[in-house]
Amino acid sequence: MVLIEQIIQTAIDMDASDIHLLYGLKPMLRVSKALVPIEEIDYLDEDDLYDIYDYIVAGSVIKDREYKENRRLDCSLEYGGLRLRVNVSFSCDIPVCTMRIIKNSLPKYEDLGLPEMIKSMVRLPQGLILVTGKTNSGKSTTLNCLIDDLNEKENKKILTLESPIEFKHTSKKCIVIQKEVGEGKDSLSFREGVMNALREDCDILVVGEIRDRQTIEAAIDMAESGHLVLGTLHTKSCAETLDRIVSFYDVKDQAQIKNLMSALLKLVVSQRLMPKKDGKGVVLVPEIMVVDNAVSACIRKEKFSVAEVEDAIQGALDKGSIGLMNSLARLYVEDKLSLEQIRSQVEEKNYPILDRMIMQIKGRRM
Repeated sequence: MVLIEQIIQTAIDMDASDIHLLYGLKPMLRVSKALVPIEEIDYLDEDDLYDIYDYIVAGSVIKDREYKENRRLDCSLEYGGLRLRVNVSFSCDIPVCTMRIIKNSLPKYEDLGLPEMIKSMVRLPQGLILVTGKTNSGKSTTLNCLIDDLNEKENKKILTLESPIEFKHTSKKCIVIQKEVGEGKDSLSFREGVMNALREDCDILVVGEIRDRQTIEAAIDMAESGHLVLGTLHTKSCAETLDRIVSFYDVKDQAQIKNLMSALLKLVVSQRLMPKKDGKGVVLVPEIMVVDNAVSACIRKEKFSVAEVEDAIQGALDKGSIGLMNSLARLYVEDKLSLEQIRSQVEEKNYPILDRMIMQIKGRRM
């Protein structure tokens, strides 16, 4: 067995989510959010990393050119019936590799730790729904669980744009078409993929990553034309998501995009994954913003603050919104997170609010 296959197999055996391969270190695995070395494998040298690179590229001229021209490569890899999402970049002119292991089966939506309300929201006829969070926060898993639920129960055409494709869906009651984005792939860019989706008669478009103005504009055009668009952004909160989208635009154009967002945005789900208190696995910490009249008014303001958005979320709890501190307090009461863990996620000035929420939840359960 070649070195990279030994590393991948060990990662699978240890139920790791990610593999990190760097010069001068043993292969590192992320297991329940912790980084763990593979002790039985030696420290990686330059030759090892170039051998791993050759294994990933597998003689592809397009992949090799992309890596050398862009100084990075995003692609997928198959091993033992499993798919891996791969990123290769440079550090001190030596390849650095990160791999995400994609499981062949999805968890049940009920086991994610998200409310049923989200499943009803993705059955809206049109609008924009965003799932956000940092890298390794479970965004893709949430999206794929929602797609799978729709696929089993609805009769629609779903088009996904991904880089690379992670979980492969089989059409059931829905038609599911998955396109990989990148040079030599199904679509050259997310923006072009979204623009072409207007001609493909799909009901639901899933954009694997919204990273620039062109892509968000195309997604908004899609939503305006009577489609439902699901997308992801790398942001850590609902308020930051709004701010990120607005920041794509010049100041003179921001009022227009705010008006469009206030009308088309239906829901933002912001996710964090934290290791459980007992160290056995991870738990999802959601912040959910249902866009009602109050949130829409907040979006349209010339300037809005994080505090205003958080207040709007708290004011819409009866509509399905969930504040970050609400989620943290609930998980503490359920003994899934420690007090130290939940306090690490909020500013010190908010400790008294968090404590009050804990007492309120305990009071309701007595």
